[in-house]
Amino acid sequence: MSSSLVKALSTWGLLILLAFLIGIFSLLAPHTFPTLFTFSSLANNRSIYALAALAVMVPMAANQFDLSVASMIGISQILAIGLQTQQMLPWWLVCMLILALGVLVGLVNGVLVSRVGISSFIATLGTGSALLGILQWYSEGRQVIGTLAPAYVALAGRVGSTVIPLAFVYVLVMGALLWILLERLPFGRFLYVLGENPRAAELNGIASTKYVTRAFMLSGLIAAFAGLVLQAQLQVGQSTVGQEFLLPAFTGALLGATSIRPGRTNVIGTLLAVAVLAVTVAGLNQLGAPFFVEPLFNGLMLVLAVGLSVTAARRRERQATRR
Repeated sequence: MSSSLVKALSTWGLLILLAFLIGIFSLLAPHTFPTLFTFSSLANNRSIYALAALAVMVPMAANQFDLSVASMIGISQILAIGLQTQQMLPWWLVCMLILALGVLVGLVNGVLVSRVGISSFIATLGTGSALLGILQWYSEGRQVIGTLAPAYVALAGRVGSTVIPLAFVYVLVMGALLWILLERLPFGRFLYVLGENPRAAELNGIASTKYVTRAFMLSGLIAAFAGLVLQAQLQVGQSTVGQEFLLPAFTGALLGATSIRPGRTNVIGTLLAVAVLAVTVAGLNQLGAPFFVEPLFNGLMLVLAVGLSVTAARRRERQATRR
């Protein structure tokens, strides 16, 4: 196999796989899978997973891991309904407070990691557990029920009279903004340098404390926004919601690092990976797969994604050394 073909497959592998899966499931389930209803359901239901994957992807560019993203989504969706229906705050103020909370949690994570020197695994696992405890205390482990403002519920509506969910539009807009930030602005280049070679970043005057902290703050902001959109979809506060987003989020971000820019996390690869996971699970479910297929598939894909991303990173290091 020629080197150019290998490079093309490693770059566009996820896109090719996505097209292949859509074709296979369309042939196997022609009356249910290739329909606007399936597209609309996938775009709406998987948008939160995509936002969660983008949230964990940002600090991952600097080789840091945010395990508090799932808890941030969970507490955001609980507070979104609780503050509106129990504390009677206007919906726009609730949104601002929750987004500010996300930034604050990200700031705490960033300080613990970059200034105190705690491993990102430990620091964010601790803050995530603390958020989960606050969520359980606030909700008393029960559902939070109430009538949300129509303007807030409309955040999870559809684009005009089309079948395109607004949540899907949020993912596209967020993805575009993050692509510009990471691929076209110094902030992204600095994060990638910090992730690949912290010593080189230090010698070039890149302040790891500042940029790592900002990465965690942005991650918290995206996670809080995902929680707001999730509550607009559910319209019921669930004390158990949140943790199920963690594994798919990391799977999407790590699997995305095997494509488009093999060896490093990137926006387009992450969104393609989330789409591959969503299409596979939806197709298997329509073919009658049992309920445990999704967590089993996500777990196996996470292991595979880590292996492939590590291999791709090593290949890039060897190529850089040869140059």
